[in-house]
Amino acid sequence: MPNTWTPHKALRRIADHLVDHLHEVEALLAGAPPIPDEWHGRLVTLDSDWSRFTELDLAEARSRLRRLARCYVLRYETAGPEAWDTFRAEAWTLREIAEHVCGVSFYAEQVGRLGVLPEWTG
Repeated sequence: MPNTWTPHKALRRIADHLVDHLHEVEALLAGAPPIPDEWHGRLVTLDSDWSRFTELDLAEARSRLRRLARCYVLRYETAGPEAWDTFRAEAWTLREIAEHVCGVSFYAEQVGRLGVLPEWTG
């Protein structure tokens, strides 16, 4: 069954995905079990996903994603490179998580070029 994609759904899924894995990183570094996600995921299209997508929505999304990306950068800088490849039982390493979340543009590609994934300039 194919998924239905809208700009709002793609942005919701990108943000959800990044939040999930940022939580995973924080839990790993704290030595705590992560809270399982309870998102409905990409198989569900919410009523709000169908709303009109405006230039202001795009500006808000860029700001939100830029700040979320910076959370990753700051967290990884604080953890230090020695923590990136530390083996932690059955969990991914921090490096594996970072490589995985680099693929969130998949969601945007489902609806075409949205231009919402900002280049990180530091």
